[in-house]
Amino acid sequence: MLPDQFHSWLAIAATIFVFLALQFRRGAPTDLLFLVALIVVTLAGVITPEDAFRGFSNPALLTIAGLLVVAAGLRSSGVLDWVGKLILGSVETERAALLRLAPALIASSAFMLNTALVAMAAPVLVDWCRRKRISPSRMLLPVSYLTILGGVCTLIGTSTTLIANGILKTEQERRVVELHEQIESGDYTTAAAELGLAKKQEFIERSGPMGLFEIGGVGLPCALVGAIFMLFVAPRLLPNRTDLIEQLGEHRREYLVEMQVLPNCPLIGKDVESAGLRHLPGLFLIEIDRAGDTITPVSPQDVIHAADRLIFTGVVSTIVDLEKIPGLVPAADITYEIHPETRTRRRLTEVVLSRTSPLIGNTVREANFRRLYNAAVVAIHRNGVRLTNKIGSIPLEPGDTLLLQTRDDFVSAYRNSRDFYLVSGVEGDASRRHDKAKLAGALVLGLIAWLILGAIPGLLPASLASPAVASLAVAAIMILTNCLRVSEARNALDMRVLVTIAAALGLGLSLERSGAAQMVAEGIIGAVGQNPYLLLAVLYFVAIIMTELISNNAVAAMLLPLGIAVAEVGGIDPRPIIMGITLAASLSFATPIGYQTNLMVMGPGGYKPADYLRCGGPLAMLIAVTALTLLMWRL
Repeated sequence: MLPDQFHSWLAIAATIFVFLALQFRRGAPTDLLFLVALIVVTLAGVITPEDAFRGFSNPALLTIAGLLVVAAGLRSSGVLDWVGKLILGSVETERAALLRLAPALIASSAFMLNTALVAMAAPVLVDWCRRKRISPSRMLLPVSYLTILGGVCTLIGTSTTLIANGILKTEQERRVVELHEQIESGDYTTAAAELGLAKKQEFIERSGPMGLFEIGGVGLPCALVGAIFMLFVAPRLLPNRTDLIEQLGEHRREYLVEMQVLPNCPLIGKDVESAGLRHLPGLFLIEIDRAGDTITPVSPQDVIHAADRLIFTGVVSTIVDLEKIPGLVPAADITYEIHPETRTRRRLTEVVLSRTSPLIGNTVREANFRRLYNAAVVAIHRNGVRLTNKIGSIPLEPGDTLLLQTRDDFVSAYRNSRDFYLVSGVEGDASRRHDKAKLAGALVLGLIAWLILGAIPGLLPASLASPAVASLAVAAIMILTNCLRVSEARNALDMRVLVTIAAALGLGLSLERSGAAQMVAEGIIGAVGQNPYLLLAVLYFVAIIMTELISNNAVAAMLLPLGIAVAEVGGIDPRPIIMGITLAASLSFATPIGYQTNLMVMGPGGYKPADYLRCGGPLAMLIAVTALTLLMWRL
């Protein structure tokens, strides 16, 4: 076997190895599999080390990293909470929620990475489901599908389109260099050769990167068709896991918590009903203390005033939700930290008082938690007794469970302390920098405008037109302006996803450089013929089947060089082929592993693989028919 043929078959074998390993070894580390395959083809000399690891510096990958940090900034600053309440605040039913979510999610995901958007939207929606006693299984899968559909409306909506454009740019640059070398060597001197040169130049131009809204010409109609399906057909196909409603009920210990209304609180002037304090899940407003006067029982029409003290009894998770409302702070302990910059460095912690605790017999106000533990009391629970007094005046007893505001190191520092039987952090507690919400929102709007302007040829200098520069610059500004902390920015970077993308890019490059893509392209044309419509359909369905089974970014990295080679060998316009593969690799509905957002909602929604096939299978076929119809008009 010739060396070139060996390299071609090795590249194909490495790709097949990754594909089969992902299918038969459930839970196999995707990033490690792609990295191993990349190292194998590099060691064999299929590609150079420089080409192998070029994906790690790919601008598309850096754009994704920057956008993940920006999304974390939106979450940390409370912008997401505000948007969630704006969209779902007064909604009572599934259909009404979907009617509001569909346009909002499609429009948002057109300019924000799908994974980041679902990561932000899912907790808001689960909270809404908990309040309305609706199973999350009715709502979370539509959220994933709608963000996937919105992601193909622009070039920056999903990591797949960004990766695809990076591949197209690399391929075009390589072909231009090759063409120049051929011209200099005298390959195009005759009239017939000049005609071939013109066709080749046109092909190179047509196989170049896509514009910001170019893919939306097909993606937007697909998104509209998909949204109609989700509104009118999907509810009949979605499961209703009623057991999840019971889990959301949170039949756990009840705390007594006293919240004070600060002058800047947006609830001032609203009645209890319109403020959203009437039907809180697992939380009940038992009285209002207004300048020494007690209002009890509290009616839905009672209006909230500044300096009111609202006394609730309920579960931890809803108390955490109350803390996220600007201007509403626990009033049990005057040492509670309310300054946003300091508040972000503190966490909620549960402790159980031991018999030897020096706090026993003291009231919360007398205990002086700040001096003893650098902590402040938020709420109190006494097993078997429903506390109704004001928290500050309750004498503490052994076995009392306290909800504290503490420093990050409190759990490790007092885990073995004799003062407490138990010390544990509260899951889901995430402080909000409400003072940075306007700045974070403005930065995101500025980023969107920057990306749009950068996509218009010649409008901005090359250094400013790069999406990677734009997203990383805005991410850096968010960190420097304290919209989020450095640790939060690091946690926002999903290294598994980033390594998978980078390694898949290198593996896709090995298919092209070794001649494997050309070989497979010739094989497809030999089997299918040169009918452009049939070639387009075959490549589309190959991409859609593969993207349901392995990483969508990897599919784009592997199939785009193949698609361009098919178009070149078949003598057809590469543009519909490129857009078809990009769309198919971006639209995964039938399996949980095909797209990361599908996997993200699987646990919270209680979904099984059959649920994806039942609802996503018909949707995938409907979108395929829509996309192919529009693409075939362009051939």
